Amino acid sequence: MSVSYMTHPLIKHKITLLRKTTTGTNEFRKLIEEIAMLMGYEALADLPTADIEVTTPIEKTVQPVINGKKLAVVPILRAGLGMVNGILALVPSAKVGHIGLYRDPETHLPHEYYCKLPETIDERQIVVVDPMLATGGSAVAAVDFIKARGGRKIKFMSVIAAPEGVSALMKAHPDIQLYVGCLDRCLNENAYICPGLGDAGDRIFGTQ
Repeated sequence: MSVSYMTHPLIKHKITLLRKTTTGTNEFRKLIEEIAMLMGYEALADLPTADIEVTTPIEKTVQPVINGKKLAVVPILRAGLGMVNGILALVPSAKVGHIGLYRDPETHLPHEYYCKLPETIDERQIVVVDPMLATGGSAVAAVDFIKARGGRKIKFMSVIAAPEGVSALMKAHPDIQLYVGCLDRCLNENAYICPGLGDAGDRIFGTQ
């Protein structure tokens, strides 16, 4: 459907802090969560609403609330876990699924080891989260798994992305909405994003 690149100065500022080698694990986690919340504010701007009657201290009034089936947040393990709380801060009632993928160090191809999605996934707005969109292999595979289980309304959020990953994901799944915090220059010979921020999973969980 579309690719949206974030332009908010707060997102740009926080991504710059993420990139620094001097940013420690605790600060890195907080920044990932904050960026996810800021990006989520943009990505969820089209959530459907319905009017309900409420009573204020002054009078009765009709006001909007989020309508329809609740949101499903699906992190790609393990780095995607760092973005979940940022989305839940906006929509605490959202259900959370998980997709476990690892990238083969030789072929760079994704391999699934776990997939658990909320019930009635076919009726939910799904937000897949992964801090880094590099080759796009894991992202394409994750969306494949969700669609195979009935998911249709899919948004994908990534803090930083390489052009190669954006192209691969949108070529495979042109019907999804992609939200990118910052589009980086390219992938290097090891399929790492440049300038990037290193391995997001290692930096979130302190396993460098």
